[in-house]
Amino acid sequence: MRRYRWWIGGGVLLFVVVLAGIFVFSGPGTPPGPVKRPGPPGTGPLTIVSLGDSTLSGEGAGDYTPDTNGTNGDWCHRSPHAAVFQTDVPGIVEKRNLACSGAPAAQVALGDVKQWTEPSQAGQLANLVRDHRVAVVVVAVGANDDPHFSALISQCFQAWFLSGNGPCSTSIRADWQRRIDAMVPKVVSALADVKTVLARAGYQPEDYQLVLQSYAAPIGPDIPPDLQNLNGCPFRTEDLRWVRDEGVLTLSAGLAKAATQAGARFLDLSRAGRGHEACSGGADPGKEWFSRLTLRLNDLTDADRAGHALQESFHPNANGHAEIGRCLTEFLATALPSAACLAGSDGDLHAAATVPAAG
Repeated sequence: MRRYRWWIGGGVLLFVVVLAGIFVFSGPGTPPGPVKRPGPPGTGPLTIVSLGDSTLSGEGAGDYTPDTNGTNGDWCHRSPHAAVFQTDVPGIVEKRNLACSGAPAAQVALGDVKQWTEPSQAGQLANLVRDHRVAVVVVAVGANDDPHFSALISQCFQAWFLSGNGPCSTSIRADWQRRIDAMVPKVVSALADVKTVLARAGYQPEDYQLVLQSYAAPIGPDIPPDLQNLNGCPFRTEDLRWVRDEGVLTLSAGLAKAATQAGARFLDLSRAGRGHEACSGGADPGKEWFSRLTLRLNDLTDADRAGHALQESFHPNANGHAEIGRCLTEFLATALPSAACLAGSDGDLHAAATVPAAG
């Protein structure tokens, strides 16, 4: 009996020693390490999605899908040459373009605002995540809000055409910063709605990348005088210089602020077109990354299309979208919160961690 009690006592002592050892090495109540998520939740192909306006829809690149080339009033002008289709991100097997030419931030956001008959892009994203695993959302928006960049280009054309008028930059400059400041909260709100859509679908911030990109200057002062007219780029030199060296840079700074406030990464395209603006190639437009003044003459014979005959003018062309897509691919492969697309020694755009201070 005593021997039996000894074995019981010894067993209890051994149990206490082992239990104490567990507490020494793991600590009382230590939770297991975090489980690494396999990526975006749900089912379906790993996907990159573009949202926003003409910069990402593919305006200027041509070959627009029939459903977005005027059918039933849809002029979103989505092109298979758009930047999102020029990306090459490891693991991504599907690329979707929901951007629409002319879209304001309110149409990218959740709500009832439509652009060329199309509903909210964030709402379209909500439908997409039902059967796609979205790993990247890239957004370009803001220029069609308070800055009204397309109207600015038209105003500068009128300043060239009407010789008695002063440069467009004189009047625009005085109000430009105020317009940018008014734009920022609208872009922040649109990005917040994109994040809300993904959160509702069970996404956590680490499941995807959200990138806001800015705009490149489509025109600049370094063009041959014989193209500074209706044959290519009908603008005054001082206005061309303002767009490239002031207007677009200030717009990009505002978008960088919006990206920070929204918790998005930022890709600065403000200097991406240097040396490749519309008309900069002179007799060789193949060197340019932006469309020149483009008039679709056949559309002038159709009352429904005549108002869109100039829509492609001064947007990234197929070459430009290819360069932007390459730079975006490089940026997505980094952990940088922001970068700038700058031309490298090979002549192509690359994602640079720092941006030169000088214009």
